[in-house]
Amino acid sequence: MATPPPPQPPYGGAAQQPMTPSDEKLWAILIQVGGLLFGFIPALIGYLVLKDRGPFIRSYSATALNFQLTLLIAYVVGWVLSVVVIGFIILAAVWVVNIVFSIIAAVKANNGEWYTYPMSIPFVK
Repeated sequence: MATPPPPQPPYGGAAQQPMTPSDEKLWAILIQVGGLLFGFIPALIGYLVLKDRGPFIRSYSATALNFQLTLLIAYVVGWVLSVVVIGFIILAAVWVVNIVFSIIAAVKANNGEWYTYPMSIPFVK
């Protein structure tokens, strides 16, 4: 008598395997540095694609997405207020904050440490 075939994963796709800790750290670093160059897009893609692959990458992609969305709101406020001079100061401050905190987060990710951004609105948990 033949044995039945193994059950298929739902929707015909392969089940996602957890990432190794070194892969999680690499992707967390790439998401943080990508935020410097492309705004919230790398964090959004990282969250949607990698969130089920491990707790470390889920945490880092969610916190990066929250931080980048908070910065997007600050950029919009800065552009609106650029009619008056204070908007340009806000834009410069947001740009510096993005660079500083993204580098800090990338270094923490490289060390395997958990990190949450200060001044971040928690849109995604």
